[in-house]
Amino acid sequence: MTTSSQEPTPFLPDERGEMLQALAEQRELLLITVRDLTDDEASQRTTVSDLTLGGIVKHLARGEHAWAQIMALGDGELPQGMLEAEQYRMTDGETLAGLIEQYAAAARTTEERVAALPDLDGRVPLPRTPWSPPEPVHWSARRILLHLIRETAQHAGHADIIREALDGANTTAQRD
Repeated sequence: MTTSSQEPTPFLPDERGEMLQALAEQRELLLITVRDLTDDEASQRTTVSDLTLGGIVKHLARGEHAWAQIMALGDGELPQGMLEAEQYRMTDGETLAGLIEQYAAAARTTEERVAALPDLDGRVPLPRTPWSPPEPVHWSARRILLHLIRETAQHAGHADIIREALDGANTTAQRD
C-alpha cells in the first residue's frame, strides 16, 4: 500500500511482483477514496446498503490478512473471524486511521508471504464455509492473489459510490 508517507510495494522480478503491484494499485485507489475523512464520515451510511467507508477498509484489512494466512499455512483451517459480519462495520472506538494501519499491516504480510514463495503454482486447501461444495477445493497462490485483486477492486468501486454520496468527492477527481 502506498501513500505519500509510505514506501511502494517491493519489486519482485517475476509474476509475483506483477500481481503484488496490481493489488497495490487497487489498494491505493481505495485509500484515495477515504482521504481526508473524519471518523464520523467514515462510519456514515450514505446509501441503502449497510456498507460504510470505514467498514470497507476494515473488511479488506481482515480479508487480506485471512487470505495471507490461508496461503501461508496451507492447513485448510478457517482463519478466526473470517466469516464474522462485524468485519463489515466500523464500531465505536475504532478510527479510520487505525483501520488504515491494519490494512497496511495486512498488505505488508501479504507481500512478505508472497515474496517467500518460490512461485505462484503451489496449491492450498480452502477452508470449509457454509457455501463450500461438498468436495475439498484447492487454490493456487496465483488464484488467491487474483481473488484479492478482484475483491479490492470491487470494494473500491463500492467505496467510490459511498464517498460520492457523502460529499460529492470521487476517486477520479482526487487522484494526484
